[in-house]
Amino acid sequence: MQTPYRVMKNSRGSCSGGFTPPELQCLQRTLGSPSRLYRVFHKLVKRCKTELRFPLKARYNIYMLKFPIILHRARPSWIVVTLAILSACSQKPPSQRVVWAEVDGKPIYRDQVERQYKSQVTAGPDAGNEVQALTFKVNILNELINNQILVDHASHARIPISETEVDTKLQELQVAYAPDEFQKKLREQGMELSDLREEIRQNLIINKLINKEITSRITVSDAEISDFYEHNKASFNAPEKLYHIAQIQVTPVRDPQVRNLRNDDAATPAEAERKIQALYARLRNGDDFATVAQQYSEDPRTSAGGGDMGFVPVSSLAASPQLKEAVTSLKIDQISEIIRSNTGFHIIKLLGIEEPGQRQLSDPVVQSAIRRNLTNEKEQLLKTAYIEDLRDRAKVVNTLAQRVVEAGGNPIKTP
Repeated sequence: MQTPYRVMKNSRGSCSGGFTPPELQCLQRTLGSPSRLYRVFHKLVKRCKTELRFPLKARYNIYMLKFPIILHRARPSWIVVTLAILSACSQKPPSQRVVWAEVDGKPIYRDQVERQYKSQVTAGPDAGNEVQALTFKVNILNELINNQILVDHASHARIPISETEVDTKLQELQVAYAPDEFQKKLREQGMELSDLREEIRQNLIINKLINKEITSRITVSDAEISDFYEHNKASFNAPEKLYHIAQIQVTPVRDPQVRNLRNDDAATPAEAERKIQALYARLRNGDDFATVAQQYSEDPRTSAGGGDMGFVPVSSLAASPQLKEAVTSLKIDQISEIIRSNTGFHIIKLLGIEEPGQRQLSDPVVQSAIRRNLTNEKEQLLKTAYIEDLRDRAKVVNTLAQRVVEAGGNPIKTP
């Protein structure tokens, strides 16, 4: 009885056909001649105890050779050598991707910008004309340049990212989809799984760098809180009823400012709706609102503080009747149902109610609100200055920006 065998696939993934002429040409160049090609494969067959079937025409016509090879009890070392040769011969020609920028010699390609542009335009309003579209792309490219600078600096700062961290994040992204649906989504965005893993890795690196170099360095003293209160005392005099609320927000478009703990950011309306439904289910099952907000909310202003929006005057709620109805109908510590707005989806939690009057600095809630406000201000300032400082030290070539300048702001033909 014949023992189980393994089949070596050709470069097209098929086990039934031969190799294309260019690949055979490459093999011939690698091995020197058709005769040597035959001898090498014959030796491979002999060493691996394999069968070899192929029609060999006169003078070893290189265009007619076909090698359906059945490997029987094949030795791994010979398999590796053969696969290495075939892999080298089946490689695509040098990349024809268009470079739109370089950061210290590392290219940023047009297709990277176009992919993000397509994703964001699909999820939000389309650009009105060519100039607006080009402006959008220049801004996306600038963000990619900043990200590359941060990633490069993180490598010098020895910011570690393990494969386990990448795998965990990838699993979180996949959990809402069936396998086929997830692969379809990647194809629609023009991405391979390897592209997504690299994007996840970069985002994790940037977040760790920001936390290490910026967030961890920010301090707010009691004197600063007191000074802020004295200069803004009128802001703490409530002429009307105030609602202390927190929110979880999910938007249908990516935002580079999103910094939740999971680095989770929906990119399309369908993604956003699935995500908010999943978060709502977790809250209904007893998950802590502040923790879920820190991990998943896409509001860059409030996610770090567990979604806390502070005290909102009842008059401010009038602009959104749906929001006002939801908030005013809640009891303290209750959460709303999912609220749909023109900016995405929201889940609101009522933390407290304050009647009209002057609120004192001794109030812990006042101190917390001031501390949070000052921390956010310092973080935005430090982050902006930090990136600019790194950018000054990097060698950046922005080819797209140069072409826009040369065209005097008029639409340009890409690439």
